[in-house]
Amino acid sequence: MIQKILIAISIPFFFLLQACVFTSLELGNVIPNLMVLIVCVYGFFYGEKTGAICGFFAGLLMDIFFSEMLGLNALIIMLIGYANGGFSGLFYAEDIRLPLILITLSDASFGLMYYISTFLMRGRLDFTAYSINVICPEIFYTLLVSLAIYPVLLGIDTLFKNYRIRKERERQQDV
Repeated sequence: MIQKILIAISIPFFFLLQACVFTSLELGNVIPNLMVLIVCVYGFFYGEKTGAICGFFAGLLMDIFFSEMLGLNALIIMLIGYANGGFSGLFYAEDIRLPLILITLSDASFGLMYYISTFLMRGRLDFTAYSINVICPEIFYTLLVSLAIYPVLLGIDTLFKNYRIRKERERQQDV
């Protein structure tokens, strides 16, 4: 239950952080993709189903406020959340390499899928310019921001897991 509340609060929080704070902190005309970041983290913390659900709602928020096509970001980020959920069995809290690799690959996948569905379908074939000017700087910026955000999310998750374990032990001792 606490996990669901945490997710329900954090998705709008990170959306507002991305839309309000990081738009004023643009680097090279890009902002970090915090929606992909949060969906990746929740995907490999909690599994495929949670990653997909988080991805759908995070992408839907992006679609409602920033996109011309309703559902495109929701679909792309939902797929990214589901894919990251497949790595939940490999997740170890001590190792930051796997989350950073997954966040990097997920952001690159988002940029590629977004390019294919919005630019390539319209005949804009200059992928090199798009990747140099948009995808690569966004990946770098998202990775840089994830170095600060990921440990905070991991600490909050660990805190809630320890709380849940403690409550279960108390409940077992009462029986």
